[in-house]
Amino acid sequence: MRGMTRVLGRTRLKAMVSETKRRSILRTLGLVAAPAGGGAQAQDPYARAREALLKDIEAMARDTGAETGRATFSARVMAAIAKVPRHRFVPASYGALAYANQPLPIGHGQTISQPYIVALMTELLDAKPGDAVLEIGTGSGYQAAVLAELVQQVYSIEIIEPVGKNAAALLQQLGYKNISTRIGDGYNGWPERAPFDAIIVTAAAAQIPPALVAQLKPGARMVIPVGAEGEVQFLHVMVKRADGSISTQRSLPVRFVPLTRSN
Repeated sequence: MRGMTRVLGRTRLKAMVSETKRRSILRTLGLVAAPAGGGAQAQDPYARAREALLKDIEAMARDTGAETGRATFSARVMAAIAKVPRHRFVPASYGALAYANQPLPIGHGQTISQPYIVALMTELLDAKPGDAVLEIGTGSGYQAAVLAELVQQVYSIEIIEPVGKNAAALLQQLGYKNISTRIGDGYNGWPERAPFDAIIVTAAAAQIPPALVAQLKPGARMVIPVGAEGEVQFLHVMVKRADGSISTQRSLPVRFVPLTRSN
């Protein structure tokens, strides 16, 4: 259920977050060699591509900061993007583009989302280490893996059975023990595991599903693309107040596949 996502009509700036900060994150994760000269590049053929991806995400964050309110992303989010092996979540035929900052097909009419959008939505969640997060739309499993690096538990629902099963098998192979998956209708959420500290939706809904709002804890937030099929979609950040009311802030225009329902 992962949708194609891209920012519409944006000019990327060459500016980026401190080079020292970026390379420090990469060295911590073993993705680039230390100055004394290590073998990280030889051990990880994707190291250079990952470094370039982080640079591109940082530039796009600066470019869109006025609209998103996040001109830079946290070190935790950037470290998670750097760590998760995106090449494992794309078909082998697209391996050369695994760390390109673009969506890629994963079969069944679905895509793995653009890394910048994954980073942005993760950043907007403001998730904490002890949080339980619900994801609607497992897709390839990439977004779930990024979240799993940041929170205590991820619950992820996918409506397309073969897509969900493939993602579950891959996440298990990669050793993610804090991700639970299921096949089902994302509109209904996962009431048995509610309430959640945050909810992220990776397909566009014509309106925010009431069941998901009900399953948020007071003070929790949801990041969701909203827009009917064929219309311009916008990323929304919704916060549930202590009295149960909600506040919603509209962010970037995006493009996702529609959030579908079971018959």
